[in-house]
Amino acid sequence: MKETPINHEVVTKKIHENHITDVGKASIRVIKKLIDDIESATGEKFVRMEMGVPGLPPAQIGTDAEIEALRRGVAAIYPDIHGIPELKFEISRFVKMFLDITVNPSGCIPTVGSMQGSFASFLILNNMYEGKDTTLFLDPGFPVHKQQLRVLGIKHDSFDVYNYRGEKLRVKLEEHLSKGHISSILYSNPNNPSWICFTDEELQIIGELATKYKVVIMEDLAYFGMDFRKDYSKPGQAPFQPSVAKYTDNWILFISSSKAFSYAGQRIGMMVISDHLFNVHSPKLKERFNSDVFGTAMIFGTVYSLSSGTAHSPQYALAAILKAANDGKFNFVEQTKEYGEKAHIMKKLFIDNGFKIVYDKDLDEPIADGFYFTFSYPGFSGEELLKELLYYGISAISLSITGSEKLEGMRACVSLVNRNQFGDLEKRLKKFNQNHPY
Repeated sequence: MKETPINHEVVTKKIHENHITDVGKASIRVIKKLIDDIESATGEKFVRMEMGVPGLPPAQIGTDAEIEALRRGVAAIYPDIHGIPELKFEISRFVKMFLDITVNPSGCIPTVGSMQGSFASFLILNNMYEGKDTTLFLDPGFPVHKQQLRVLGIKHDSFDVYNYRGEKLRVKLEEHLSKGHISSILYSNPNNPSWICFTDEELQIIGELATKYKVVIMEDLAYFGMDFRKDYSKPGQAPFQPSVAKYTDNWILFISSSKAFSYAGQRIGMMVISDHLFNVHSPKLKERFNSDVFGTAMIFGTVYSLSSGTAHSPQYALAAILKAANDGKFNFVEQTKEYGEKAHIMKKLFIDNGFKIVYDKDLDEPIADGFYFTFSYPGFSGEELLKELLYYGISAISLSITGSEKLEGMRACVSLVNRNQFGDLEKRLKKFNQNHPY
């Protein structure tokens, strides 16, 4: 047995104690628990890249506003299910300032993180029109979205969009949408995990086909403004964060406060529904959601049933953050550039030690440096590599659980890796390369 930085017996023991039969197929949270246990047992700190969580301090503007709201006693009061007026107003302004899209505040709904927004949307959209009962994923993507559909008992289709860029995307989408069973399409932009970014031409294709086939686009903007190749930080000035909302009226946006504002712990996100969709009538909705109007069914049929809205004080925090951004007093994009800088350094460490970048191109451009990158090592599948790297004190997730067709790959998140760990990362990668020559 070759010497490894982390005790081989301990790692193997903890895998068994956590009842993990196949580490490579384990979910993100299961991997997190496993690494926590190994770190506790060995006293060794891992280079942790498995969790897509912020690694920066929370926006102070939000913290201060939330503390003040708590002092005013809002914790004793139920907030309206559809959100406090201040927040709804600032969400609407934010969408105008940073996406150049006009939306009524009534369709701007705070949710318990973006995941509640997607859960509620899956439920409604797949029960809206007869025969439209399937969500299409433009993969790779966030694995928990498919878990949500499994919990709901809703069907899904998917394909790896990396192989269908540009006009090829139109042909592939037509192949799926022409069957008539697709209710909705979900993708993230920038993409988790590949970090590809759709062009305006591709978004126009998606939008045109959404209108043609009466399909709703769910656009996950968890990494808002974080394609650092362009500066999306100036409110009311081009360039704006690209969005399908420019090209169809059938859309729901999920805007997270977790990464852009480092406000993950309070579980507050934004679900933004187009004015058109908010007012759509569908008799089938009334069967389950007490209203045939989409917006009413979403708020009082679904969000009400799931959580009666989201917590009161974080809404004041998010309202204050958005107001500062909208007023040009808080450059939230600038602070997140740390992720891109770390990714640039970390990718070089991997490449210098025999690893390859899996999703390395964004059309004809090199992939941007951002929150995630993907890597592989010759001779290993992603699932095999995940397990082997545990013995070297490095954690990530396999691309196989993201819907990717590149089964040799893994996703790395840079956020929780401190710069003072780069030396350890380099030594561990070098040791891995020595132990696995090719």
